[in-house]
Amino acid sequence: MLSPEMTEILRALHRDAGAGLHEGCVSVLGMDHLVVSLAVEGQITEQLWSSDETGASFEDLQFTLGEGPGPDALRTGHAALEHDVTGASVERWPALIPAMAHLPVQAVFCLPLALGGITVGVLTALRASPGHMSGQEMDDAVGLAAALTLQFLGGAGTRLDAWVDEQPDGELHRAVVHQATGMLSVQLELPLGKALLRLRAYAYSHDRSIIHAAEDVVSRRLRLDDDSPEPESPKETRG
Repeated sequence: MLSPEMTEILRALHRDAGAGLHEGCVSVLGMDHLVVSLAVEGQITEQLWSSDETGASFEDLQFTLGEGPGPDALRTGHAALEHDVTGASVERWPALIPAMAHLPVQAVFCLPLALGGITVGVLTALRASPGHMSGQEMDDAVGLAAALTLQFLGGAGTRLDAWVDEQPDGELHRAVVHQATGMLSVQLELPLGKALLRLRAYAYSHDRSIIHAAEDVVSRRLRLDDDSPEPESPKETRG
């Protein structure tokens, strides 16, 4: 059963048919950060909304590495829950676990936005301290995931571009990544999927944000067909 607080949040979400989530969602779920991502192509997601930079950094890290509870939830259609990241087996996410050490995240809960056999995205909840979700928090998270699923499937009459409008400049969070992937596909004569893998590999091996690496490709400060030299801009921390 939903809590009264989450019930009111879902009413507002349906009534306003707007973009983003009520700021109270984070505290109602007992979390510190929330992220909503949409499946855009196969196992690739596009971040539509995040409560803060930590959530966005975690989501970008999963995207760069191509592994984590979010990709697992998207692939299987089942929740991927890790109540204590420090105690998680490295074999589960061999690249992600060490790479996220700089983030203040100790527990991760990823719920698929799914209806039947269709999975349209992922709701990611992050907490700075380890521990399981309570039964009430899980009920509320499942209810929120169901409401978001209906929105993205059009059941609530909400247009997806309302969420996109919340992004800076009204663009998708990773619009520059998609643009850079297209440029690399042409430059390297590779299919789009392999061009994206090349960009991911560069970002990971150079300890950079994939967003910043893509910006350098688009601005022509970086070409990946000449031994991937360091771009002119300073090196950023992967995030």
